[in-house]
Amino acid sequence: MLKEYKSIVDVAGPLMLVENVEGIKYGELTEIEMPGGEVRRGQVLEVDRDKALVQVFEGSTGINIGSAKVRFLGKSIELPVSMDMLGRVFSGLGQPRDKGPKIIPEERLNIEGFPINPYARDYPSEFIQTGVSAIDGMNTMVRGQKLPIFSSAGLPHSRLAAQIARQSKVLGTESSFAVVFAAMGITFEEADYFISDFRKTGAIERSILFINLADDPAIERIATPRMALTAAEYLAYEKDMHVLVILTDLTNYAEALREISAARKEVPGRRGYPGYLYTDLSSIYERAGRIEGREGSITQLPILTMPENDKTHPIPDLTGYITEGQIILSQELHRKGLYPPIDVLPSLSRLKDKGIGEGKTREDHADTMNQLYAAYARGKEAKELAAILGEAALSEADKKFSRFADEFENRYVTQGEEEDRNIEDSLKLAWEMLALLPRTELKRVSDENLEKYLPQQQEEA
Repeated sequence: MLKEYKSIVDVAGPLMLVENVEGIKYGELTEIEMPGGEVRRGQVLEVDRDKALVQVFEGSTGINIGSAKVRFLGKSIELPVSMDMLGRVFSGLGQPRDKGPKIIPEERLNIEGFPINPYARDYPSEFIQTGVSAIDGMNTMVRGQKLPIFSSAGLPHSRLAAQIARQSKVLGTESSFAVVFAAMGITFEEADYFISDFRKTGAIERSILFINLADDPAIERIATPRMALTAAEYLAYEKDMHVLVILTDLTNYAEALREISAARKEVPGRRGYPGYLYTDLSSIYERAGRIEGREGSITQLPILTMPENDKTHPIPDLTGYITEGQIILSQELHRKGLYPPIDVLPSLSRLKDKGIGEGKTREDHADTMNQLYAAYARGKEAKELAAILGEAALSEADKKFSRFADEFENRYVTQGEEEDRNIEDSLKLAWEMLALLPRTELKRVSDENLEKYLPQQQEEA
């Protein structure tokens, strides 16, 4: 029989202080019973001798200090897991949101997970095909990597996330592939878009969705990514599946963290965020990876909207330190009406070289990637020069690079929302782009690959 306490002494925002407690541990689950029989849930945030600070998931509004009872359950938040979770939609706290039955669990897992021993980590090396040329061809995602998308307000990151979720696959492996999708602080319309898109395309059959709406408690937002990663760890390390975890929007998560920190009256760090923001984000991102001797893996694609489109803001800044690159969406490309508006030049996948080449994609992948990058950079420079001095000031070669930059954006970066390009399609398109340039300018491609892949109708210098 659990002991009940009637010693609540203070309530502030989502927090509640209980006195005269015994044997309480950090992270322990609680139940708060109201006089009318309503039961709310919470978690111990801090313990100081005989006092426990509890964060209430459903909010503290209406809690009567004198009559509410508190029970400490002696366990942390756990997620019931089984293969029946595939195809289902859950709340941010793991409750069914699709009117389906509760999960009959094979086991219950602590959502905080367990750190992967660095010595046991295996190096990411297999190519993940997203079907998006600007990612697959230029900033390749590798199995076990964490590769965030940096966006800003008004950009179509939700559409891109849904497209990647339904198109992604690991090539050259017989292991099954799953997507765990966690949305934090999104609107009802966005949630409806994701759920209906997953169902319409059939992607729901290999997916688990965790949805936390903007009007759900902020404290639930803190648990949502951990729920998703716990489900992913179960699929990856116990069921040997390759799992892609898409987390959107990490900015809403960090805002909830700031709200809880302010309620606790903690000393704020940069821009009011708690000083432990880096550590907290690390506890999410570092749950991606591969483990030696295990077939499964977890690849992360976190999405965050940069406040004021500022890359130096604490959330993208700290994310960049922890993850292996970033895909950046561009306001300029979006204004031109291009989709997806991926800005290739500042984007980076630090592990791309590990997932491409013969036996993984194709032997010419690295050459085409490097040459496209160099040519696009030169084309952008030529366009900037023309904007200042006029096009007449450009050399013939610069004019060709300027035209190349336009074609690269309009044909290679741009693709339909329903268009799923395999890596062969992306590489074929890359060579069509390179054929727009004089052969003498293709200095980053080997002669062997030029002879084998360059279209014959290419302009001569």
